[in-house]
Amino acid sequence: MANLRAGLIGLGMMGRHHARVLGSLPGVDLVAVADAGGDPHGVAGTLPVLETVEELVAAGVDYCMVAVPTIHHEAIALTLAAAGVHAIIEKPLAQDTPSATRIAHAFDTAGLVGAVGHIERYNPALQAARERLANGDLGHVFQIVTRRQGPFPARIADVGVVKDLATHDIDLTSWVAGSAYASVAARTAFKSGREHEDLVAVVGSLTDGTVTSHLVNWLSPFKERITIITGERGTFLADTLTADLTFYANGSVPTTWDGVAQFRGVSEGDMVRYAVPKPEPLRVEHENFRDAVLGKDADIVTLSQGLTTVRVAEAVIRSANTGTTVSVDSDDSP
Repeated sequence: MANLRAGLIGLGMMGRHHARVLGSLPGVDLVAVADAGGDPHGVAGTLPVLETVEELVAAGVDYCMVAVPTIHHEAIALTLAAAGVHAIIEKPLAQDTPSATRIAHAFDTAGLVGAVGHIERYNPALQAARERLANGDLGHVFQIVTRRQGPFPARIADVGVVKDLATHDIDLTSWVAGSAYASVAARTAFKSGREHEDLVAVVGSLTDGTVTSHLVNWLSPFKERITIITGERGTFLADTLTADLTFYANGSVPTTWDGVAQFRGVSEGDMVRYAVPKPEPLRVEHENFRDAVLGKDADIVTLSQGLTTVRVAEAVIRSANTGTTVSVDSDDSP
């Protein structure tokens, strides 16, 4: 069977990594790349650097990786759908709900495979946490907290921290819990002189009753990517920078010192850092999309799921703007 012919549009900071993976992915040939701004990282190799998505389509690609700024996602995605080209689109799916809806509808109508690059789903720590949750290791889940902080990335100009960074947390929380968002309450701040927000604090609830909390900013001089899942048997702490998953068990040893016991809830039990395989998340993401295009069983973030994440992100912004708790209008499952 001939290899799939892949194209890549967008050769910036993320595009260079997509080019590296696509260039070494079994069963796939990277046959065309495009970027109107050229190839600043020199990833094209011997391939000519095209300028438009139409030129990519003309090169005869089977599928395309879209890694351009969010504001351009819709126009490029609709062109690919009209040409019958499958596509994986960097997160977020689009800059707003109407645009994301049109993209999802176009691919669904054309019968094409479409996916969104919510890469955290493929992080080994979160993959292991989700599997253990499904096995009942924590029992009933009470709360999921995420912290995603770091310096401002100069590459981002067209959206704020909610639609860029926080969409990771929205997607992974719903996916890990297996439950959709019911409501959100948020506050944002504008501290770096830009048009868009650079800090957000969100409290939310999922339809299964799980309480969520997300702290996300571009204002911290350190980088943090933490997910904390607390349930009736203890807590998982997933660090997606190191792909480590640690379990803090509720203790079974009674605290006999009354002066301490009266101030404690659950007691401290064993702490275990799990040994988990650590394949590169971006490569796993591409492997799954390749398999989906081939009609094999695959775990992709569907366009419908990507649309739901955009809806939740917009509810977060609406909550911050109005100072109210906002119900999330979505019937899509995680």
